[in-house]
Amino acid sequence: MRRALALAQAAADAGEAPIGAILVDPATGEVVAEGRNAPIALHDPTAHAEILALRAAGERLGNYRLTGLTLYVTLEPCPMCAGAISHARIGRVVFGAPDEKGGGVVHGARVFDPPTCHWRPTVEGGLLAEESAALLRGFFRARRKPPPGQPPKNTR
Repeated sequence: MRRALALAQAAADAGEAPIGAILVDPATGEVVAEGRNAPIALHDPTAHAEILALRAAGERLGNYRLTGLTLYVTLEPCPMCAGAISHARIGRVVFGAPDEKGGGVVHGARVFDPPTCHWRPTVEGGLLAEESAALLRGFFRARRKPPPGQPPKNTR
């Protein structure tokens, strides 16, 4: 998760929402692939950290099925990413901060819960949650801060 946090910081440094993800083979401990948020840079609304990590792993392994890998991600995956995780047959998802508004795993859509979900990974939340949440809070707080000499924006 520390590597995922470093990727999240790199995303923030690039002006993207600070979310990082890595895929690890639990049998060997090897990092198979990684990703960081890049929808702005790639002009792609699907370029979430998880999706980019899944794409890189599929390319590296030559297979879209990533059965048994563990995904570490700094924020609870959204419904889109949760759907992709299910299709890829990821064995385990470990996330940092929960996402009560946009999450799709333990909040919101809860993609893995319906009986129609064809693949359910093991899910664990809260690993380095405070560090992950602090990075997100700091990033968005700085984006909302008005330039010097300008009044604060109405955030409603």
